[in-house]
Amino acid sequence: MSSASLQNRDENVRTAIGRAAARTGVDFTYLLNQAKSESGLDPRARASGSSATGLYQFIDQSWLGVVKQHGAKHGLGWAADAIEQRGGRWTVDPAYREAVFALREQAGPAALMAGEFASDNAEGLSRALGRQPSSTDLYFAHFLGLEGATRFLKAADASPDSPAAAAFPKEARANRTIFYTRTGDARSLAQVYALMARKIGDDGAPAAEPGTLSPTPPEMPAGEPRLAHIEEALGGPTEGEADIGGMLAAMREMGRIDLLRPDPQHAKLAYLMLASAPLA
Repeated sequence: MSSASLQNRDENVRTAIGRAAARTGVDFTYLLNQAKSESGLDPRARASGSSATGLYQFIDQSWLGVVKQHGAKHGLGWAADAIEQRGGRWTVDPAYREAVFALREQAGPAALMAGEFASDNAEGLSRALGRQPSSTDLYFAHFLGLEGATRFLKAADASPDSPAAAAFPKEARANRTIFYTRTGDARSLAQVYALMARKIGDDGAPAAEPGTLSPTPPEMPAGEPRLAHIEEALGGPTEGEADIGGMLAAMREMGRIDLLRPDPQHAKLAYLMLASAPLA
């Protein structure tokens, strides 16, 4: 990618994150630093050893869960309705699967869902810890899940010098660079916390205040069109941007498409229009 293309991508990402911060009440700097740490601001980043994808490296189950819970209020009702829980796991209607997961590679939807995820975690951590969580606390919730973050933070308060890997062996095996130094020494709970604080650029300020979140308009955040990326993510060539808008306008006029609840054959088209909406 050329330097000009990279700069344009980063500007679009920052714009999307700014809108997400305003709509979810989560601190812009926290969301920006998290995206830098997780993906280097690459909306299409993929982890080699897991399903983690996108700006915020959501794994499949986390992505489906947050879209199910919060998608509808951001204009993604069709995606939320395609997701259900079976046997304790989130599943998605096969007809919508590609479109639902392709959203994860778009800066606007990914940033919105990261903001919603962070605000949910802020409320959960506030209740569990009896204090307002910092940016680092929230980053632990993204990293370990709400329950894991609560256990880690309470353990770090009680025994900061204890080796973190002993308390979190599974996580340590999957994230050796976090739990161990380059020479193989185990980091303490306090050292792991400090490392994560550096990664997220935490200045000690709260990233989100439970109960004071901004109301969210029921629409998809407008983002810069990224039709080339959408084409690759969803498969097959797409129509030109103007043609897509014209087709959808005509179909909507005829009552053939509900953009928030499209049928399977129109899901891709509805997604393309939402993703290519002009900047507001």
